[in-house]
Amino acid sequence: MIKVEGVIKRFGSLEVLKGVDLAVGKGEIVSLMGPSGAGKTTLLQIIGTLSSADGGRVIVDGVDVLSLKGNALSRFRNERIGFVFQFHQLFAEFTAVENVMMPALIGGKDFKTARRDAMELLEYMNLKERAEHKPNELSGGEKQRVAVARALINHPAVLLADEPSGSLDSKNREELQSLFLQLRAERGQTIFIVTHDEELARQGDRVVNILDGKITN
Repeated sequence: MIKVEGVIKRFGSLEVLKGVDLAVGKGEIVSLMGPSGAGKTTLLQIIGTLSSADGGRVIVDGVDVLSLKGNALSRFRNERIGFVFQFHQLFAEFTAVENVMMPALIGGKDFKTARRDAMELLEYMNLKERAEHKPNELSGGEKQRVAVARALINHPAVLLADEPSGSLDSKNREELQSLFLQLRAERGQTIFIVTHDEELARQGDRVVNILDGKITN
C-alpha cells in the first residue's frame, strides 16, 4: 500500500532523509519511531504529499505520488489519504459533525450525503450524542476521535497519524490504541504512525526505527 524507495530530502545544505526505503502492506499497522530530528515527520509528510522529496520514489495505493501536480495532487490527497495530528486541528467554529464532513464536501460530495456519512462515523466512534458540540465542549479523547472520523470520511487508502497520542492521558491513549486495532480488524485500514509512544507502537504489526535520516531496521 505504501512503498518508499531511496527517498532523499534536503533543507538547504542539511540532508534530513538519506535514501529511505520503507514498505507498508495493505491492512498493516506500522509505527515509525526515532529521536526528535531523525526525520520521522518529514517522511510522513512526504508520504502524505504535504511535502516533496529531492530524490527517490513514493508509491501510495499504486500511484507515484511524487509525479502528481496541482489539482491531481490535491484530489489524491483528499480522497486517498487520511491525516490524524497530535493536536486534532479541528475548526473551533464548527461542530463535531461539521468538522467530520469537511473533507467530503471539499471532495465534491453533496451536503446531505456528507452529513449522513459523518453521522455514521461519529456513531462508530461512540460520539453520536456529541455530534452538535463544538471542539471546546469536547474532551481531549473525544476531539481525537472526531479527528479520526474526519480522516476516514473519504474512505482513504492509508491513514497517516503524526504523534496521535501525544496530547492524550493514559486512558485516552489506550482507547486510541484500541480504535486503531478496530479499524484494521473491521475495515482493513492501513495505518502508518509516527510516534514517541512505545506502548502505542507495540500495538501495531511492526515498529520501524529511524536515526539521522536512515532506517535502522
